[in-house]
Amino acid sequence: MAHILIVEDAPDNRTIAELILQSAGHTVISIGDGASAVSIAASIRPDAILMDLSLPQLDGWEATRRLKANPATSHIPVI
Repeated sequence: MAHILIVEDAPDNRTIAELILQSAGHTVISIGDGASAVSIAASIRPDAILMDLSLPQLDGWEATRRLKANPATSHIPVI
């Protein structure tokens, strides 16, 4: 199955998404801020990223722009 990165600062929302995706057989890594999303995505290269837009440190809009500007992560779908 897929390796999915969840970027969500609300712990309850993050836990629910993790449980749903893991029960479907996916491998899930979750974090709570956009800055970490950019660095972790570059190192683990997930198959998809579920991105919250309102995040601390670096919002989801800017994190997505940085991911799409990086040739190593530009191919990863961000939802």
